[in-house]
Amino acid sequence: MSEGEETKATTVGAVEEVLPDSLFRVRISASDEEGEERIVLAYLAGKMRLHRIRVLVGDSVEMVLDPYGGRARIVRRLT
Repeated sequence: MSEGEETKATTVGAVEEVLPDSLFRVRISASDEEGEERIVLAYLAGKMRLHRIRVLVGDSVEMVLDPYGGRARIVRRLT
């Protein structure tokens, strides 16, 4: 790993609610390292906006978690 490159924590969750301005409430499953379900506020990554990929309620999505918690960036729609 090169200098300045960080490891990014990715996780999978399910979209619970669609909010205005391309924001989503996403439920992270209990199988993650915390051992409990959490709901985070997530936004679409730039490439997903560029290619106009739609994310709907109930979709499974792959996210990169913010190192400080609370927010996540949706990088892939799984289903």
